[in-house]
Amino acid sequence: QVQLVESGGGLVQAGGSLRLSCAASGSIFSILDMGWYRQAPGKQRELVAVSTSRGNTNYADSVKCRFTIARDNAKNTVSLQMNSLKPEDTAVYYCNAYWPMITRNYWGPGAQVTVSS
Repeated sequence: QVQLVESGGGLVQAGGSLRLSCAASGSIFSILDMGWYRQAPGKQRELVAVSTSRGNTNYADSVKCRFTIARDNAKNTVSLQMNSLKPEDTAVYYCNAYWPMITRNYWGPGAQVTVSS
């Protein structure tokens, strides 16, 4: 079982920055693919960024060059540095852990990010 808790959401003006963090429980963090998803009102949840257990990263086109995902296997944490924020980045951001061996997903409760224009 993996439990995830996000922190760092809030309200920021357009052009500003925020950093989200996610802490994971358990001892299998290093073999998990860790990702950030977001869901805006009335829209489907979408992938923002992922950091795989093999060290690869991938980003949604809409956040490339603005957001950076980073993981620390020693601390069981993954972060999302968000720069040059836009109003369209407003959403609830969810931390996700995917265990490839058993094809199971784990989700955090979510953190609200609001970008004002």
